[in-house]
Amino acid sequence: MSSLTSTSTTTRSGAPGTTGTGRLPQLRRPLNGMTWLVWRQHRAVFWSVLGASALAVAFIVLQRSQLHTAGYGPTSTGLRLMPILLGVLLGAPLFTGDLENGTAKLVVTQSMSRTRWLTTKLALTALVVVVSTVALSVAFGWWWTLYDESTAWEWTSGPTFDNTGPMPVALALFSVFGGVAIGVVLRRTLVAMVVTLGFTVVVQIVWSHFLAHFLLSLADVVTITTNKGVTFQHVMPTLPPGAHRVNWSNPPYITSDGKLLGWGTCNEVQTEQAHELCMKKADVVGWSVDYLPISQMNGLQWFGASILLALTAAVTAFLFFWGRKRLV
Repeated sequence: MSSLTSTSTTTRSGAPGTTGTGRLPQLRRPLNGMTWLVWRQHRAVFWSVLGASALAVAFIVLQRSQLHTAGYGPTSTGLRLMPILLGVLLGAPLFTGDLENGTAKLVVTQSMSRTRWLTTKLALTALVVVVSTVALSVAFGWWWTLYDESTAWEWTSGPTFDNTGPMPVALALFSVFGGVAIGVVLRRTLVAMVVTLGFTVVVQIVWSHFLAHFLLSLADVVTITTNKGVTFQHVMPTLPPGAHRVNWSNPPYITSDGKLLGWGTCNEVQTEQAHELCMKKADVVGWSVDYLPISQMNGLQWFGASILLALTAAVTAFLFFWGRKRLV
């Protein structure tokens, strides 16, 4: 009889499933302490970012699996807006809400240090940004491989270069952390979001100029030459798959002694025979074409991403310097 009594789940207080003292067993949370607090505080925007990214990835995978390319342009444009949206909606309000409603003062009066508070908020935010952008980068890069060789030059343009590889991650992190820095300095959510909008737009414009006028100039230019003459139809030699013609204003014709002549050579003639005679008189023996091979794309992306990540690290250092003294 005593053994039956000892195995009963009913306690002395009469509440099934409670402990001997009448208290409910404490459930373990997957996140504890400051991490749980930060996640709970910002879970709405975190889940929104992750959910929107998941939907975008699903759309891209669907388009790619059905061999569709019609939505490539609008999707690439949407992905280029992602760093702007993340900076305005996630970065700028990250601390300003706490500063406006007094939560920041409450946090620092507890046992948690400002450094730990900053670290936890920034780390969780960075994790959400990295997970979202990596997924989108991989999916979009997979979709881009559908394009045939005739359009593979697109790898040098912003819509492709900035949306694949490490570039989306670096651009998004710099935009978000820049927005955070703007928020902690201005201390007003709405003002910080407006200023961050301008900041992230300028970042996109400056980066596009940097890509077109500096980053691509660091690539190793490959030159292909021929000595079989130039036909009346001006058919250029076939470049490797994915090659990008560097500059159409460069002199494309080469003479027997290695001199380069421009596009206007013999353009005034009207017949094929006259063209051949003119080319012979100009001593043109073939083509000289400069191009960038697609094999250099990944290296250029990592170089560009390293610049943006270095800037992000500098902004992060500023946040800790400012936050330890003037955040509250």
